[in-house]
Amino acid sequence: MNPKNERVEFAADQGLGVGNVVTTLLERGTGLDAPTLTFDTDVDGHPAWQALSLAQLGERVAARAATLHELGIRPRDPVAVFVTTGADQVLSYLALARLGAIPALVNGKVPAELAVEYIKRLRAVGVIADTAHSEALSAAGSTTPLLADPADLGKGDPAAAPKPYRHHGSEPAVITHSSGTTGLPKAVTHTHHSLFAAIRHRLTLPKGQGIDRMLGALPSAHAATVIAVNLALTNRAQLAVLSQQTAGPVLDAIESWQPQSVLGFATTWSELAGIDLSTRKLDSVGTWWNTGDCAHEAHIRNLIAVGTRESVTSQGRVRRPGSFFVDGLGSSEMGHSQFFITHTSDTARYGRCIGKPHAFSDVVVMDDDGEKLGTGQVGQLAINAPTLSPGYWNDSVTTFRTRRDGYFLTGDLVFRDQEGYYYHVDRAVDAVDLGEGRKLFTMLCEEQVLASCEDVRECTVVALRAEGRVVTSVLLVLDPAADQEADRTEEVLAALDAHVVSTVERVVVVSPESIPLGATGKVRKILLRQRFLDGELLGTEKTAQQVGV
Repeated sequence: MNPKNERVEFAADQGLGVGNVVTTLLERGTGLDAPTLTFDTDVDGHPAWQALSLAQLGERVAARAATLHELGIRPRDPVAVFVTTGADQVLSYLALARLGAIPALVNGKVPAELAVEYIKRLRAVGVIADTAHSEALSAAGSTTPLLADPADLGKGDPAAAPKPYRHHGSEPAVITHSSGTTGLPKAVTHTHHSLFAAIRHRLTLPKGQGIDRMLGALPSAHAATVIAVNLALTNRAQLAVLSQQTAGPVLDAIESWQPQSVLGFATTWSELAGIDLSTRKLDSVGTWWNTGDCAHEAHIRNLIAVGTRESVTSQGRVRRPGSFFVDGLGSSEMGHSQFFITHTSDTARYGRCIGKPHAFSDVVVMDDDGEKLGTGQVGQLAINAPTLSPGYWNDSVTTFRTRRDGYFLTGDLVFRDQEGYYYHVDRAVDAVDLGEGRKLFTMLCEEQVLASCEDVRECTVVALRAEGRVVTSVLLVLDPAADQEADRTEEVLAALDAHVVSTVERVVVVSPESIPLGATGKVRKILLRQRFLDGELLGTEKTAQQVGV
């Protein structure tokens, strides 16, 4: 089979989706010995860092499906998966999908107390949890039945697995969840087709650079990992799934596994950018793929300075120093990044530019009344795309609150320039109206500080109303080699707009551990605002002189 023709056939196959890619490939009977997924831990007796062939992957999935079927799991049963390793998360998802059950993937870093309430609201028929997570759930008072430890699922007889379920496009196929930065994570429903829509689109395009060997440094319970798994399988490519997304394991994996591209979230790029990457062996990497929150210029520039990328010259295709960074903006609810922009050392469009929309995405900017805004006007990002989640599982109230005129309101504030590029300035819940047509956008402030202050590795800006005025705190995480005691106030204020400077009360250096993060690494600003309102101070206080006060 011509691989190009096969990709076209996959794109046209309306029966194909995130519920049945493995079984569809097995039915074709080709490439059974080709490597597919690699995990960073041993699983079912298979060694870590040794790729599973398509046939082996199918066998592992069928074995787990047989065990789950014997445990009484049937089509349409929602089953929570609360585990530690990427292998257990991915294989459990694939096995449940084979049965037609609905895997509800829970990030292993979600606190047990929140996980108990989240799983309860799912009305899950049971939980797949490893020892650490099952004990945590029990201690937190969970009443949802524990189905099995994932280590035992692979002991089933693959031949005893029932016939693969026949999925239909609009049926729910998997549940993931939001980052939970504002409270209890929201359960995001994905259908057989919605989470496959962007993959289907990519299959109609020429195969992208770096797709043959990808390293997934993504939270394994996230929709992005489900997409990456199915993207790799339909392209007959290799994907290594990491259980950890911190800098050390990611860099070690790059050096040992030699991927062509690395997929990750902004929090991973931030950590990597704080390390001297020139001392690591990263030449294999041609592309860094970002999803979730858009990345900061300061972090992107450090990454594109390493690796090597393929270029077309008069002498043909050559590899040159430096890599690509593909940025965008996405979320669990969007089902896929809706924008894209590619950075190299030769590009200069930053300032939180998220690029232009993908061909499958209808994007508008709305005001609070649902009216569409024009060029240069900041408003709510609204999306209509085949990738969108149909809503929140068991939560129609939140579902309909986020819908307007056929669009999903993402909770992001953006604007579009005259060339059709979009820029992300903040999350709506974090921005503050200063009156007289001026607003304070915390993420835009962070971008400005990071771009201007060389020693600052990470910046968190928190603004809130206190005693009738807006008070802003700028929290800095510095490069370890920088002077941790120096007063950074003047340098930071010089990077900010005047209307923001007038609100700044504190510029402080803090330790990374003092910044509360959600399960996917996003800063929980809602907690920081409450802590500041309660009078708690972080770091060594260095009060900035307020302008105009």
